Amino acid sequence: MLISLSVTDLTSICGQLASILPANRILTAPEDLIPYSFDGTAALSQRPLAAVLATTTEEVSRLLRWANETRLPIVARGSGTGLAGGSVPSAGSVVLCLSRFDKVLELDRRNLTLLVEPGVTTQTIFDQADQAGLLYPPDPGSMKISTIGGNVSCNSGGLRGLKYGVTKDYVMGFELVLPSGEIVWIGNKCVKDVAGYSLREVFIGSEGTLGIFTKILLRLLPRPAAKRTLLAVYATMEQAAETVSAIIAHPIIPCTLEFLDRTTIHCVEDYAQVGLPREAEAILLMETDGHAAVVAEEAEIMAQLARKQGALEVRIAGTAEEAQRLATARRSAFAALARVAPTTILEDVTVPRSELAGMVAFIQDCGKRHNLRIGIFGHMGDGNLHPTFLTNEKDEAEMRRVELAFAEIVTETVRRGGTITGEHGVGLAKKKFLPESVGGLNVEIMRNLKRLFDPNLILNPGKMFDC
Repeated sequence: MLISLSVTDLTSICGQLASILPANRILTAPEDLIPYSFDGTAALSQRPLAAVLATTTEEVSRLLRWANETRLPIVARGSGTGLAGGSVPSAGSVVLCLSRFDKVLELDRRNLTLLVEPGVTTQTIFDQADQAGLLYPPDPGSMKISTIGGNVSCNSGGLRGLKYGVTKDYVMGFELVLPSGEIVWIGNKCVKDVAGYSLREVFIGSEGTLGIFTKILLRLLPRPAAKRTLLAVYATMEQAAETVSAIIAHPIIPCTLEFLDRTTIHCVEDYAQVGLPREAEAILLMETDGHAAVVAEEAEIMAQLARKQGALEVRIAGTAEEAQRLATARRSAFAALARVAPTTILEDVTVPRSELAGMVAFIQDCGKRHNLRIGIFGHMGDGNLHPTFLTNEKDEAEMRRVELAFAEIVTETVRRGGTITGEHGVGLAKKKFLPESVGGLNVEIMRNLKRLFDPNLILNPGKMFDC
């Protein structure tokens, strides 16, 4: 791996890159490289050696073949919205930007599939499906700007994850360039396919460490005929958590089952002014979709269960506009919190639903003990919490307290049977916690897979674990 390069080396490498890609798609000027030096993760950055803008699978193949021969690290990225440092460049690396792979190639109504390039935004995919009367369910909070290649690389989730699952549940196949430069297609349009090992599962969620996606085949669903949105207000987080348990036990699986804590409620109301009750300790945003009659029945049952568990107020949106306004309360949470302090660190841990109330209480207590302000929101229906530190990365003492607090949160998460990430990935930010979360043997198996596919360790080195 190249870490320190002389001017002669740099000139030679840029000359070799020019034989692979047009010169106007190779960036080397320091000012041009600034946008490729970081992603959405706070306090992590590293300027790359160069950034290249590929537009075809053949260009990616030639680049990786050359990188494999020269042992030059390649770090792929889309929009750079990741929150675990997964696309932060390693030292002496070349960033491969795939944002120009932005074509929707085929919508197949007979097979309910959509073939796209990795630079297509999640919102565009949702809109394409919606215009055809279909649904692409995964909806990460950054869906307006995040790209599907990044979603697949990190196995992103979203608000609809409780009912519909995460990105891997909608990936039927993909074209992939291996570190050797070889191009392979994995998967197909078949609903059933159990031929051999499930290689899709190996590459989905691999965070750009095993191969580069250049085409992705997605599964679509029929669009639900109806939808109802509810907001429930609580005096305690325990009441909100008990409502979730009661709904699931009924059994009803809502489309979304989201929550905001008191700190987040205040920030969202200051930002979006959607009419949230500032006196509440927690609110639940609930949504059910499907056949109109079933939706109406489920919405009423959910409202009754919320009141039975002590909800101070339950609102059922009467119009699409009101439903959108309530949904804004959750979708604007991160943006609202980000306005409060110079640095916003959005974390991601998941615990079994039965541990939710206790985990939220632990995070709140942890913030008090370390004199930190932490807003908490997330996907209460599937146990995925987003403790969000409102801090200042220039305050070294406070940042040390943030690190200590998050380490405690991770340890408590694992103790409660949880995982260090439900949807953001491991990247750089959480790799030191991976052995604690999954066990040393599992990490060694992952290392062996990395060495098998990428023996020269050129793809996104140093992410998830060290080889």
